[in-house]
Amino acid sequence: MAETVAQTDHERGAAPAPPPRGRRGRRTVLAASALVVVAAVAVVGALGLGGGGAKEGSSAPPRSDSTVPVTRTTLTERTTVDGQLGYGTEIPLPVKATGTVTWLPKEGTTVERGGTLLRVDDRPVVLLYGTLPMYRELGLTAGPQQGTRQDTQQGTRQDAGAKGDTQDSGDQGRTDEASGAPDPSGSPAPGGTGAGAGAAAGGTGGTLRGMDVLQFESDLAALGYTGFTVDEEFTDLTARAVKRWQKSLGLPQTGTVGIGDVVYSAGKVRIGHASVRLGSPATDDVLTYTGTSRKVVVNASAAEDFWAVRGAAVTIGLPDGKSVKGEVTSVGKSATAPEEGGEEGGSATPTVPVTLTIKDQKSVGRLESAPVTVKYVGRERADVLTVPVAALVALAEGGHGLETADGRFVAVKTGLFADGRVEVSGSAVREGMNVRIPE
Repeated sequence: MAETVAQTDHERGAAPAPPPRGRRGRRTVLAASALVVVAAVAVVGALGLGGGGAKEGSSAPPRSDSTVPVTRTTLTERTTVDGQLGYGTEIPLPVKATGTVTWLPKEGTTVERGGTLLRVDDRPVVLLYGTLPMYRELGLTAGPQQGTRQDTQQGTRQDAGAKGDTQDSGDQGRTDEASGAPDPSGSPAPGGTGAGAGAAAGGTGGTLRGMDVLQFESDLAALGYTGFTVDEEFTDLTARAVKRWQKSLGLPQTGTVGIGDVVYSAGKVRIGHASVRLGSPATDDVLTYTGTSRKVVVNASAAEDFWAVRGAAVTIGLPDGKSVKGEVTSVGKSATAPEEGGEEGGSATPTVPVTLTIKDQKSVGRLESAPVTVKYVGRERADVLTVPVAALVALAEGGHGLETADGRFVAVKTGLFADGRVEVSGSAVREGMNVRIPE
């Protein structure tokens, strides 16, 4: 039994063989762990997360399976500037009426043809449409040319009398009739001769002519007061229409239009602010006005106003996120210097006012005043090769390049950047070739 036990113990003592197997197991575990560490280092290196072993400033981007083709297209550079929506610059109304201001309209009121702009001495000052300002009274009075001709005729008769020449009574009568004198015998009327005197005495008077007459008669007819020929002559028929118009305004029916009775504008107006109060004397700048169409004014940099060309199309961004189309209608000719200290760092530049009109007024909604953005087309490159800006890589030797699908790097020259793409050119670049997008 002892031997058996001993033998058994010996046999059990032979069991030390397993330890070598245990060491091989540990070596296997250690080898596997080393592989994991190496793999981890490789991953860290690939991701650019390595420590001091990595070369500082390495610009090689990680490779990517994402590729894009080089395409040929037109690149357009669009620039955004700030603008102000409103009705434009207010300008003074050319009011020529004299007296005391007795009524003023509210700011923002729209006045159309035939409407009252204000009242002076309780007389309405009426808006009419036209480009020629009111510069004289309109009525049945002789024009300057007729008066000059009559004076010449009278002087000729006096010269003829001094020479002893005589005229028969018939010729004298015809001459007086032509001059407009009411006395059939040819004697001048008291207080002067000519058509003006005839009109003062109750005759038909001379005919006032001019483009201002045509302009006024056009307005009178447009308001519905007709019965005369719209031309350059102010006739008795015109005076009758004027009297009917004056009656509707509550004015004395004189048939004569005073120089301060009307104000002309190119169209309907929007009243701005008043510079006087009720009871003050009327002045030239008693009221300001603008047009009734909303527009945008941009104070463009005088150094970068190349886009501001009359008729140029722009896109106007409204505060609600909507966009409307606009057009450049006027560009200021004088640059305004920036105010001292107005810009931080002193980088402000002189500006010029650029006015933009909006054809579709309904697209603006109810906005009357608001800050807006204006986008305009700057530079444009047609039919050029382009890639997304993200496809550019920095080359070690300097400049930019593209990585082809097979891993090669080709140098390119960049041009215009616009809309997230860039113009590229080079001997190795062609339309349709695929390039990688670095991650």
